Amino acid sequence: MFSSVVVKEPRVVVRKFLARPQHEGLGAIVRRSIGRFELRYFDPFLVLDEFSVTAPAGFPDHPHRGFETVTYMLQGAVTHEDFEGHKGTIKAGDLQWMTAGRGIVHSEMPAEQGTQKGLQLWINLSSKHKMIEPRYQEISSKDIAEACKDGIKVRVIAGEALGVKSPVYTRTPTMYLDFTLKPGAHLQQPIPESWNSFVYVLEGEGIFGGKKSSSPVVSAHHLLLLGSSGDGLEVWNKSVSKPLRFILVGGEPLGEPLAQLGPFVMNTQEEIDQTVEDFENCVHGFEKAKHWRSEAAIRLDF
Repeated sequence: MFSSVVVKEPRVVVRKFLARPQHEGLGAIVRRSIGRFELRYFDPFLVLDEFSVTAPAGFPDHPHRGFETVTYMLQGAVTHEDFEGHKGTIKAGDLQWMTAGRGIVHSEMPAEQGTQKGLQLWINLSSKHKMIEPRYQEISSKDIAEACKDGIKVRVIAGEALGVKSPVYTRTPTMYLDFTLKPGAHLQQPIPESWNSFVYVLEGEGIFGGKKSSSPVVSAHHLLLLGSSGDGLEVWNKSVSKPLRFILVGGEPLGEPLAQLGPFVMNTQEEIDQTVEDFENCVHGFEKAKHWRSEAAIRLDF
């Protein structure tokens, strides 16, 4: 049985961005909503990309340190491989939650013909976790927790919704919910107090976080930052024929200083300088980068 959810004070939308296409990696197209010049950081979230990539384009060999990447495939498939020998294919509906920690060098390249689409979220790690050993949590589409109720379907990537919980462990406490609302459906979803939260619309149109009569309709590729006051999100799909699909993501702010240089995220400039030195000298977590190239890099000769 589902418990009755009542959001007494819905969070309101305080900022709205349209994520426009831009080039990233090797010929890939991304719609970046967090990590752009208007919104460099939304603690603890560093980047949100909706990516579209067609071979031979992709994201060839590159490093990370100090945070986590969450890849959620929407269409097609991407092959991932790293310098530790970890390799696999992330297919439509699959999830990869990668903790880069002290250091990873990896590649993410199309695994199929045609266009591959997905979302990648970067989540910051606290200072005490930035130099932990890398790890992966990988869940196939069929194993992602799902629930349906009153015209609402949710896939629970992290956290809990409609009475079901995700098995994913989040070092930085995080919720990540993929909702689809049928025409006419109405959602109330609790959000933990003090957490930062946002919505990213994938398809359809909806009314978010305010009085049904006065709030504007929001369409695909828009990021909505939710205010900090309130106990949850309220959403309506007023369409008579089209579903509304969006992700709701929330996280506990770290409240720590941020220093970032591309794929390196630390707390101070001195730590960034040390990370660059570690990477260039292949030490302190980057030892295996010295002699490693991905199979994709070798095959495509880059």
